[in-house]
Amino acid sequence: MRDISIIETPPEGRRPIRTSVGEYDEEMIKLALEREKERGGQAFYLHNRVESIEEVAAKLQQLCPGLRFLVAHGQMREKELEEKMHAFLRGDADVLVSTTIIESGIDIPQANTLIIERSDTLGLSQLYQIRGRVGRSDETAYAYLFYPDARELTPEARARLATLADHTELGAGFAIAMRDLEIRGAGELLGGEQSGHVAAVGFELYVELLNEAVAELQGQRRVAARPVRIDARIDAYVPQQYVSSEALRIDIHRRLALAESEDELRELQASLEDRYGPLPEPVEHLFAIQEAKIKVALLGADYLVFRGGKATVGRLVLGSGELKELRDRIHTAVYVVANREITLRSEDGFPQAIRLVDAILEARQAA
Repeated sequence: MRDISIIETPPEGRRPIRTSVGEYDEEMIKLALEREKERGGQAFYLHNRVESIEEVAAKLQQLCPGLRFLVAHGQMREKELEEKMHAFLRGDADVLVSTTIIESGIDIPQANTLIIERSDTLGLSQLYQIRGRVGRSDETAYAYLFYPDARELTPEARARLATLADHTELGAGFAIAMRDLEIRGAGELLGGEQSGHVAAVGFELYVELLNEAVAELQGQRRVAARPVRIDARIDAYVPQQYVSSEALRIDIHRRLALAESEDELRELQASLEDRYGPLPEPVEHLFAIQEAKIKVALLGADYLVFRGGKATVGRLVLGSGELKELRDRIHTAVYVVANREITLRSEDGFPQAIRLVDAILEARQAA
């Protein structure tokens, strides 16, 4: 729905987290924890069941008798949990056995090994956040995502784990988020129940209909955009020399077409000039055409044609007072055809066509 910017540059010295996904393996756990201890670091062991976390810590102590273990979970008293975390930060323990409370807000650079016992029960974004608790220094970090039995994995769990195994590079968050969207679906708006309607009417029209429905529910009356035809034999496009990216050029055309007021056009023009420099002539023509569409729609006319130095606006009905005001404002020849078309002959180019529309609007107001 909105444009986004992606920050893909990692902090200086940061390295990708080496991620392993597989069935639960005590030997691998023992090796990983002892290796982290040997290089002077610490480790997280995630067991997300408070009722059995003490038993798991005791089992790990038997598996690695030379290591020191601490247990932390969200049902502890605040003071007790704080003391446990401070002890781990001081280096009083080699391994913190915890629940998912470490998911966010934990920054311990010396902790660079993570073991998740039942990774198949966690969501993709949650797994990505938890994996980010290690690798917060220039040391190589390791993450081990275990599950009990491959035959018991659901298709969704298999897809989540495969995504994390495939995207271990730095700055992979956006790619993982997009994959998460594919796995879970994007909800009602673009999900399975609504995608057929979107495909049938097109995304832009769908959003327009949605905006109208929201405005109606809020008690606002939105004036439907009047279909207007602009026929001008001029070059109007975004040149490659001005904006090199094809996707960005398409986006500029889209934003221009969706502009509904002169203020929006001015904001877009200022944005383009700030980013790419002064507008070349073809882009100026694009803005002029959209400005003409907005003004012709305000006028209640159907089209504006500019050919051979002649601008014609129609279908339009003007009273005698409005015609007099119009002729007072435009000193060149103005022609009226059956009171349905207004034609101005001029050699000043397409801007003169917009001037005709402005003059008609002013004449209406004055009359």
